[in-house]
Amino acid sequence: MNPRISEVSPADDYKLKLTFTNGEQGIYDCSSLLDFGVFKELGDKNYFNQVKVLDGTVVWPHEQDICPDTLYLDSEKRT
Repeated sequence: MNPRISEVSPADDYKLKLTFTNGEQGIYDCSSLLDFGVFKELGDKNYFNQVKVLDGTVVWPHEQDICPDTLYLDSEKRT
């Protein structure tokens, strides 16, 4: 099982700065999601910035979320 999210903060250009439960950090680019169904609302920067951690993944107020495995596997890891 991949690590889950312990901290998140929004960054420029629709990216998320992530800290995983194993201590690793990464950047996940959400820009490719902005034209897809339920994620279109994330195109509003004020709304995008309302991201938070819930149950080991990232969520927004209207129940959009991203699979924590996707976040871990597809994020650019930082040291």
